[in-house]
Amino acid sequence: MEEKIRNILIEKVNPVLAAHYGAAELSAYEDDVAYVRLTGACGSCPSAQFTIEDVVRAEIIEALPDVKDVILDTSVSQDLIDMAKKILNKEV
Repeated sequence: MEEKIRNILIEKVNPVLAAHYGAAELSAYEDDVAYVRLTGACGSCPSAQFTIEDVVRAEIIEALPDVKDVILDTSVSQDLIDMAKKILNKEV
């Protein structure tokens, strides 16, 4: 199921979000719920919740009715934490 969700994000959702300099990625899939993180400009957009509801959830649930919900993952990615540490340690 995770691979199917990722394909929908790549093929249907990300082209829409790319117009706003953003993208979406699946961060987890548990108990028929997809957790999606918005990246790029979409990651810090005040309308991120509406983007999840209006764009991402609609595309995923239409294609995959077994997915019960799509939730915005607002956690900070480990890549971002690692980069922040490098910056603070003057490694970059």
